[in-house]
Amino acid sequence: MKKILVIILAVFSLGVVTAKADNDRVITKDALPAKAQQFVNAHFASVKISYIKEDRDFFDRNYELVFADGSKIEFGRNGEWVDVDCRYNSVPQAIVPAAIQTYVKSNFPDVKIIEIERKRGNHEVKLSNKLELVFDKNLKIKGIDD
Repeated sequence: MKKILVIILAVFSLGVVTAKADNDRVITKDALPAKAQQFVNAHFASVKISYIKEDRDFFDRNYELVFADGSKIEFGRNGEWVDVDCRYNSVPQAIVPAAIQTYVKSNFPDVKIIEIERKRGNHEVKLSNKLELVFDKNLKIKGIDD
């Protein structure tokens, strides 16, 4: 009987902790980390913000900013951008590393970069022609996916 009570208590506790783990909430621009605020002001000052969401997990915190035109930016806990998705527009050139810009311009001259994402040392880039390019940590082309 004692074991059953302990198991029930453990399962109940796990349920409560899991419910608290996924805690999304809408925040204002002022609640973003300073680095994220500077990024938005520098590259997206003229675009109207639809909403900003803070996503808190057990040990991590991310921010998702959605603009009225459908563009999105994801920021990590420290305010560094993780993903910039401009859907219908070009990603601001100032945030795209020069080596990636050069590669895209020389191999796809009439195409624009509509999304860029940083993942574990890699950069993933989506182009307006639906191709996805993967660059390694040295910004050398690693793969192309269609």
